[in-house]
Amino acid sequence: MNIRTLTLSLMLAGLSAGALAQPTAKEVYAADTKKAAARYAEDKKLCSEEKDSGARMQCQRDAKAEYDKALAAAKSHLNAANPKAVACNECGRVVGVNVVEKKGEGSAVGVIAGGVAGALLGNQVGGGSGKKLATIAGAAGGAYAGNKVEEHMKTTKQWHVKVQFDNGTQGDFTFAKDPGFANGDLVKETNHTVVRR
Repeated sequence: MNIRTLTLSLMLAGLSAGALAQPTAKEVYAADTKKAAARYAEDKKLCSEEKDSGARMQCQRDAKAEYDKALAAAKSHLNAANPKAVACNECGRVVGVNVVEKKGEGSAVGVIAGGVAGALLGNQVGGGSGKKLATIAGAAGGAYAGNKVEEHMKTTKQWHVKVQFDNGTQGDFTFAKDPGFANGDLVKETNHTVVRR
């Protein structure tokens, strides 16, 4: 094989490789947006030649609508060609699940019921002024105990789920029942909560 044949072979290989090379999705998008901008500029120039102001305004609105449509089509083609470029801002991964007990709150019912029960028990002790003191002490102790019993009865569990979103942000979500999530589960935020995806 002589040098001329080798050079010709390399040139043909380069031409065929160049012919096969397709523009990237970003290059096509850049070309489409440039073309849309040029067309919009030409349309605005034509609109400025309208004599009637109403017709001129309508022409400009139509030109803008066509420009917006061309940009949307270019963006749609870019996203279709490069699906990874479309980030799912609502998508994420569970990075932590903690179960905590939420302390219940006592109410007047617990205090009153405990106070009455304590007073009745205190009234059974002693006699005279000691009976009065025992009744008062029983009422106070019963009120405190009734409040604590009610708090304990109203104690609930909560599941706190921490999510790392694909867009880099984090979110915390609270559930009254076990959502069944574990670290690494793929989730999606919807209606201020997360669900499996």
